[in-house]
Amino acid sequence: METMIKELKEALRFVLSVEFWRMGVLWTISLLASYLQLYTNRLFSRKAQSYPRCHPPISPSLRPVCVITGATSGLGAAAAHALSREGFYVVLVGRSSHSLSKIMTDVKTQNEDARVKAFQVDLSSFHSILEFKGSLQQWLLDCKMHSSVQLLINNAGILATSSRFTPEGYDQMLGTNYIGAFCLTTFLLPLLKRSPVPSRIVNVTSFTHRNVFDVQVDQESVSGACFLRSGQYPFARIYEYSKLYLLLFSYELHQQLGLMDKPCHVSVTAADPGVVKTNIMREVPSRLSQLAFEVLKLLGLLQSPENGVSSILDAALAPPEASGVYFFGGKGRTLNSSALSHNIKLAKELWTTSYSLFLEASLASKETSSSMSDNLS
Repeated sequence: METMIKELKEALRFVLSVEFWRMGVLWTISLLASYLQLYTNRLFSRKAQSYPRCHPPISPSLRPVCVITGATSGLGAAAAHALSREGFYVVLVGRSSHSLSKIMTDVKTQNEDARVKAFQVDLSSFHSILEFKGSLQQWLLDCKMHSSVQLLINNAGILATSSRFTPEGYDQMLGTNYIGAFCLTTFLLPLLKRSPVPSRIVNVTSFTHRNVFDVQVDQESVSGACFLRSGQYPFARIYEYSKLYLLLFSYELHQQLGLMDKPCHVSVTAADPGVVKTNIMREVPSRLSQLAFEVLKLLGLLQSPENGVSSILDAALAPPEASGVYFFGGKGRTLNSSALSHNIKLAKELWTTSYSLFLEASLASKETSSSMSDNLS
């Protein structure tokens, strides 16, 4: 009885918060707006809005390598199953060694020919990402595989309802959802460029980015420091920011790769799976998350991970020329993301700010390693 009363009080406090209504009302409106645009395109647009899926090139000398973050459950796990069946050597990246072992077993059980490797990585920690880069390169060398990566899916994401910090002092939600993806992509870009066949980066974003109408991209905003001044942790707004940042990053990287002196064969796409029943809502009071899922199910908007992963697979397997586009709704279909996400000036400012944070973290990591070496000697 006491537990039930405690849960009800927690749910009531949550319902009375601005963030709850932002999620319940604005997020639903932005989701419906995305579907409306999808069907309007189908009815009235003469321009092709979809891309076919292409099977990855597989040869005796090259089995394509796919790195998936947040791969231990939900969409990441569903992508791992699907891409292993496509012939990729799937590299699972996640925080829990137990969950990684379980998903590895599940993939191999369902597909005897699957090739799977797991690495325990905390995407909110720069040092953990740096260690992963070295471990991945060493693994490729030890296995006598080509020192390259053909597909990177930045899928890891959290919805944190309370303020927490990364080892570098960033907001954990921004650190995991955006800064971690930026750093990992920066580290793995040389391996993607080294691929003898076209390679791709897929950033998993969300329709919630449509609720951001004005945004700053200075260090305080990108690291989350500016949100500490809020009386109540604005977790819904931070989540929206992180997904908008991913889109701005995707479009800017697409531009940079296309404008290189030697045109690069690395393409960049964004994927929005819509609403999928995963454990991302685990910090929301369980009674409310269950109610939300029931309502979305009645509206026909709730998907299972196996169905929701469709847009991610579309983005991953689309032809090489499909770069700088936003996949939504499955069946290879694409949409226009918000006008703000296409702001070129904002994207360049975000890139500069993010790279500055990357360099700061690199310097701090080197100083820590040097200090540890001095102490050991």
